Amino acid sequence: MIKLKLKEIISYIIIIVVVILIRTFIVTPIRVNGDSMNDTLKDGYLMILKKYEKSSIERFDIVVINLDGDKLIKRVVGLPEEDISYKDEKLYINDKLLENEYGYGTTSDFKDYCGKDEYFVLGDNRGNSKDSRIFGCVNKKDIMGTTNLIFFPFDKIGKVS
Repeated sequence: MIKLKLKEIISYIIIIVVVILIRTFIVTPIRVNGDSMNDTLKDGYLMILKKYEKSSIERFDIVVINLDGDKLIKRVVGLPEEDISYKDEKLYINDKLLENEYGYGTTSDFKDYCGKDEYFVLGDNRGNSKDSRIFGCVNKKDIMGTTNLIFFPFDKIGKVS
């Protein structure tokens, strides 16, 4: 009887440890806060943050960054060692025009450079976003991971296009 109870308790402990490890190192839920990613993502959406994909960040990925304890969801525009500029509502990478189907709204012209292990991130709602135009390029160590899967609201479940 005692052995049976002990086996049951150990099973629950193993389940709890596995859940903690998964949430710590692989995936965890993340909530969209604010309007900076409209119309792609709305305030209150719940998404899955994939921590393990941090090593393969690509242009236009949606990432979660840790900025002084705040978790911000933004889109990667500039990659390490690239010049990023915005002029007359057009995005340029290394002085080449880049088609940008994600961003909308007006923004002032700007120019920046991503150093080694740095990324330039923007919110899709360019007129209402706290992003690299304000706080500068983001170091890879401050990127928590990527996200592209909505699991709430239920009518929006699926991958972000």
